Formats: sequence, C-alpha cells, structure tokens
Amino acid sequence: MNGAESLLGTLVDSGIEVCFTNPGTSEMHFVAALDEVDGIRCVLCLFEGVLSGAAAGYAVMARKPASTLLHLGPGLGNALANVHNAKKGNVPMVNIVGDHATYHLEYDAPLTSDIEGIAGTVSHWVHSSASPSDIGVDAAEAVLQAGRGQVATLILPADVSWGDNPNGRAAVPSLPPLAQISESKIDEVVALLRSGQPCMIMIGGREIDAEQGLMLSRIGKASGARVCTETFPARVARGAGTAVIDKMPYMTEMAVDYTKDVEHLILIGATSPVSFFAYPGLPSALAPEACNEVVLAEVNDDIDQVLEALLEKLGAVDVEPDLHALALPDLPSGPLDVMACGAAIAHFLPERAVVVDEAITSGIACYPTTATAQPHDWLSLTGGAIGWGLPAAVGAALGAPDRKIVALEGDGSAMYTIQSLWSMVRENLDVTVVIFNNRKYSILELEFARTGARGGKPGEKAASTLDIGTPDMDFVAMANGMGMNATRATTAEEFNAQFEAAMASEGPCLIDAVIPTFLS
Repeated sequence: MNGAESLLGTLVDSGIEVCFTNPGTSEMHFVAALDEVDGIRCVLCLFEGVLSGAAAGYAVMARKPASTLLHLGPGLGNALANVHNAKKGNVPMVNIVGDHATYHLEYDAPLTSDIEGIAGTVSHWVHSSASPSDIGVDAAEAVLQAGRGQVATLILPADVSWGDNPNGRAAVPSLPPLAQISESKIDEVVALLRSGQPCMIMIGGREIDAEQGLMLSRIGKASGARVCTETFPARVARGAGTAVIDKMPYMTEMAVDYTKDVEHLILIGATSPVSFFAYPGLPSALAPEACNEVVLAEVNDDIDQVLEALLEKLGAVDVEPDLHALALPDLPSGPLDVMACGAAIAHFLPERAVVVDEAITSGIACYPTTATAQPHDWLSLTGGAIGWGLPAAVGAALGAPDRKIVALEGDGSAMYTIQSLWSMVRENLDVTVVIFNNRKYSILELEFARTGARGGKPGEKAASTLDIGTPDMDFVAMANGMGMNATRATTAEEFNAQFEAAMASEGPCLIDAVIPTFLS
C-alpha cells in the first residue's frame, strides 16, 4: 500500500472515524485512499475555518478527535482561528497538512511556506513525515499526542503520500490513564475548606458533566465554599435536574466583584481566571491580589477521582445538592427581542438537545433563561476567535447524531463561516440555526464603551465599523442559496411558531430572528 493508504488505515485503527477536509493538489493521493480504506467518513467543507471548527465541535461531543485534511500552509492558515479555539478549550484534534513533495521544496513554488512555523502557534505537537515507510508510525504518534485534549499536526509531503510503504498500517497506541492526584494534595485542600475562611472552587476543562456538577454542589454545601465554572467551559450539562452552579462572569468589573471576598481559590481543571482583555484602570487577574490560588487538578488529571475524594473526606456523599427544577417560561408575545427569543428557546428546547452558543451579546439573555429548561448540553466558544459556532454545530451533529443541535449565532460571527450551512445540508444534519440579526457588532459597541476610547462614544467613522447594516444581510436568501430551508421572524409569535416547528422536525433549517440590539 502507499503512504496515504497506510496513514488512513492507521487513523481508522486508532478510532478516528471522521475526516473534515478541503483538499488540494498535494493531497490527491490521500483523497484517492478514501476509496481504498474503509471506516472513515469524509466531510467536505467549503472553507478551512469551517472544517477546523467542525473538528472541534465533533471532538467535544464524541469525546475523541477527528482528523482534518488541509492544503499546505495557506489552508492551515485559513483554519487557524478555530484550531486556536480548540487548543484553548483543551479539545483534541489531528490535523493532516499536505505539503509539496520533499524534492520540490527547494524550488520555492508559489504555495511553499513554513508549515511547521504556522502549525507551531496552535499545536502541542508538530511533525513532518520524512518517508512513506514512516507515515503509519507517524500517524499513530499523532493520535497519541492528540490524546484527550491536545492539537497534533502531521505534515504529509506529497511523495510520502504516493510512495510505497512496505510497513503498512502501524500498531495502535493506547492512551495513558488520567493522572491521579495525591492524597496529601487533596488533604491540603480539605483543610482549607474546613478552615472557616472564604473559599471558592472553580471547575473547568473539556466537559463538566451532570454527575460532576452534582458532586461539586454537594462539596460546596458541605464545606460552605462557593462553587462556579469557568466563564466559557467547552461543554457543560445544564437544565432540569442539574446542579445550580454559577459561572465566572465575563465582564471584568463583575468578576472582580464576584471574587472580592475569596481568600482561597481552588482550581479543578480550570486555570487562574483572567480578564479577556486589558482595560484602563482594571486588573488583569480576577482574583484578589492576596488570594491563595491552589491548583488541585489540571485539565488532563482525573477530575472524577478528585471530586469523589473530596466528597468522602468532607462527609458530603449524602448531602442533597441544589438542583434546577423544570420550569418552562411562558411563551412571549409582541415585538421580537432577545428576551422573547430566549423564552421561546427555553420553552421548546427538547430533552438532550445540544446548544452551540456563539450568540455573543444575545446569549446574555438565552443562557440564564435556559437554566431550567429540559436537560441539555451547552457548548461555548473557548478561545474567543469568532466564526466557531456554525462549524461547531456541524461537528456536534456528527459527533452526536441522535441529538437535536441548536446553533445560537450572532449575525456578524455567522458571516465568518457562513459556508457551514452548505455542509449541514450536504450531510443532512439535524441542526436548527437561529441567527440573532441586529445588524450590529454589538459586542464591539460594548467593548468600545468599556475601553474608554474616545470617551466611550464612537464618532461617525468609528460607528460605521461597528454597524453591519446598509446593506442589511438576508440570511433567508443565503440559506436558501445553499439548499437550506429558512424563515424570518419579526414578532415573538412568528419566532414561537418557527422554533416550535424546527424542534418538531428533523434536518437542517435556519431562523432569521430580526431583533434590536440587546444593548439598545
């Protein structure tokens, strides 16, 4: 078999079932191998930022990496923002990046670039395969390096792909077990929790599941410590029957106030909380300067083991956790705004739905409203680079094909990766897209004021860079142009009916919700 066939076979044997791709000339032998090697689903995306975001969404739901196939350095460059989001969210990904044949590099052809340099900015591991006989072993190592939460990038020169590999597929490596936390470290934290001093436990990581939430609530009640999640956990279980747990506020001012009395901050799978940006007169670190921060467990440690040990040592196993009861809001009527959308979404959201949230400012209303909806998972933008939401919904639908996916999307961020709609239709994915169409970069209007630029009030030229109307974007026409059913809602009654219908049916659809800005 050739190098590409041994590469694909090794990926399949390693448990990788999906490859998100946008190939070019250098990857044609990999593409050909798709017809020769069974076991991998190839998903075409029309832009590399879509396929990298889809790989991230898939990994969050499937709890294992997908593969990407990218065309040279420029293709990787186009994918970079969502690879960055995956890295920040500790989400595993195996990137295969085609390159010129090894003997062709010296000619510096137009698409020649420093792929290793580009990949190094967003990867934990980068390697260029040197020969066809190495590629199977290199592929196995890439999967091992991606593990549970890292980005591995394997560069595939064209001649390595087409050359004969006498070694065939490589042996599949086993992931090492999650790291255990020492009893002495846990005892140290138990002593802090029993000290009577103000403590807060912040949990984070790739996923905060329902059982972890229940354990954390019990620990907080037994010890008197406050409990919260990171601001943007990659995946968190929410809704009826899940634990009542705050999340760290996004706004620096609110976060500083939220943590002001904390003397001991205990981190479980989370990093020290910092402000997203620097603002004049505000601190970068969100915890008080004198706060004692203790890293009890890192993201790749055995978090369940830590929580179970804390439960036992605090005598909290039988403590009743604080739970969200099912409480569906009444359906709204009248003018359509984000509060009305949030109420309707919470009312009709089906059990086990997956919400992919890139609604930006509109999400401010939807997140708290859905806390008492049917049980669901909520996926968040972990790295801050927008254009993640629609691709992540593609990947989430493939990673959890038996669940309804609801993508909450701002109009501005949707335009970064609008090609995702085409992939949703091509793959017939059960995704409902809600576009919050306020014709503004509302988050930037908010940030303009918070930074104090020009006294917090933009002039005519500055305001024009924050306004994405004139012309107003027609998302119904865009969706229809890519084969997707779409409707527009301008009243609460219209949105209620359209969202109810979407939840009751299968397949991809879009609702263009025309709303005023949440900040107006």
